[in-house]
Amino acid sequence: MPTIMTDRAEIKISFLGTGSGTSIHRAHTSIALECADGTHLLLDAGSGNSVLRNAAQLGILGPGFDQLLLSHHHPDHMDGLLFLQFWRTRSSPEGPPLRVYSTEEALEGARKLCMTSRLNLASVDQDGAYTAEGRQVLRWEATQDGRWVQLGATTRATAFPVDHISGAVGWRVESGGVSVVFSGDTRFSPNLVAAAKGARLLIHEAFCTETDKEYANTQRHSTGADAGRAAAQAGVAELVITHIATPFHFNPQPLADDARRYFDGPISVASDLYQMTVGGA
Repeated sequence: MPTIMTDRAEIKISFLGTGSGTSIHRAHTSIALECADGTHLLLDAGSGNSVLRNAAQLGILGPGFDQLLLSHHHPDHMDGLLFLQFWRTRSSPEGPPLRVYSTEEALEGARKLCMTSRLNLASVDQDGAYTAEGRQVLRWEATQDGRWVQLGATTRATAFPVDHISGAVGWRVESGGVSVVFSGDTRFSPNLVAAAKGARLLIHEAFCTETDKEYANTQRHSTGADAGRAAAQAGVAELVITHIATPFHFNPQPLADDARRYFDGPISVASDLYQMTVGGA
């Protein structure tokens, strides 16, 4: 079982991947949350073995991470699931299955991925994925809009639809009174604004600046200004920008400046291996 971090209400956040799908300098999207009640979970799984490598560098990789909140089934957010379950199965043969929470549409994409790869997997059904010995190593947990899922003693999460592809969602995670909202991939979304009301932290994608707003819109992504507008309208305390495209890797400041046009709270742009801790008011 995970060790309880502290009696104080707080969430430690580790950015294991902060790149967009075409990024050549950053790992694909994945964020680890460690909550005060001992709950450890992942927001998206990146691609390849980047989650495993970067988590190992931060010293946070362990069997305690047995819950994954998936935003959608694009490969840069989901493909790392294969290697995550493979490592967990080998390192903890008697451990529980990795519970994967998302919409039914996204979970169907995960099932197809597992059936195609067969990496350490012999069968896949509506409930989960299994090794040749019959051990369940993945458990699918379909979510519904507005329904809260209890993840730990004081930690819960709810998904909300966003404007990207069919079945895409963002997530609000609450633990001990501290709330963190993750946009996943999306254009500016009123659903996200409503779900993020009063959150301690909003983690929001920004594909480019407002100068290229039309292009971002055709790709179903947000600008830095969109992230700032969402943060301001939701009344969050802090904004972190992620899902960074290659042109902004070495100088992401224009994304933060774009968001600053609308949001006057703290703004930062995440990078791979960046860690922060947020607490209550």
